[in-house]
Amino acid sequence: MASEGEYESILCVKPDVNVYRIPPRASNRGYRAADWKLDTPDWMGRLRITAKGKVAYIKLEDKVSGELFAQAPVQEYPGIAVETVSDSSRYFVLRIQDDNGRSAFIGVGFADRGDAFDFNVALQDHFKWVKQENEISKSSQAPDTGPKLDLGFKEGQTITLNIGQGKKRDKPRPQSSGGLGLLPPPPGGKIAPPPLSNHNTVQPSVGADTGCLLELDSSNSNTVVQSNPSSDLWGDFSSSASSVPASAPRQEPSSGNWVEF
Repeated sequence: MASEGEYESILCVKPDVNVYRIPPRASNRGYRAADWKLDTPDWMGRLRITAKGKVAYIKLEDKVSGELFAQAPVQEYPGIAVETVSDSSRYFVLRIQDDNGRSAFIGVGFADRGDAFDFNVALQDHFKWVKQENEISKSSQAPDTGPKLDLGFKEGQTITLNIGQGKKRDKPRPQSSGGLGLLPPPPGGKIAPPPLSNHNTVQPSVGADTGCLLELDSSNSNTVVQSNPSSDLWGDFSSSASSVPASAPRQEPSSGNWVEF
């Protein structure tokens, strides 16, 4: 039976059910609904299936007041507490009990075949859950008789770990996203400097003894600087004027030494 601390849950409620007095079973062939007075039921009301723990209760109650008419405790299904009839799927035989333990058999029937189906499924689902709970409790209480797996080291047994001695994998070269990539410089070679720009620079005319450096400024004034044959053609422009002797007569530029711009 159910214990005191367990709560009661509702499994199924059907608002219309008919109750019949049935004759005693004459043989082992089972009950037949055709032997009942189906046109004149002895009581009409509401059927409610509840569960408290592993026990289900089929309660017949008044539709308006909810007063209990009869109750059938069910500890297994199918079983003696709920039986089906042999000639219909809408009728069942219940074994009801009172508080004093006295029991009697009555017949119940549903006008709708769907209500009878819900009544049957509600009982089946509850006792399927009860069966699963019993199997779980048995498996948890049963001792483990199987061989245990020993993963410990035997005496004198060692294990070797190779850490950091794996083969090095060559890193894949990154692939360029576009067309042609930049070629690497040749090994051991030097990169040549870029060529000098010839902007605003005029190569001096090469003479027998001297060279002249011509430069064009922003005011379009032309200046001829006499350079020392022994010095570099690209010497300091600021010191070129001071290097000319004061006593030397000023040489008039000839038309052949000028470059016309």
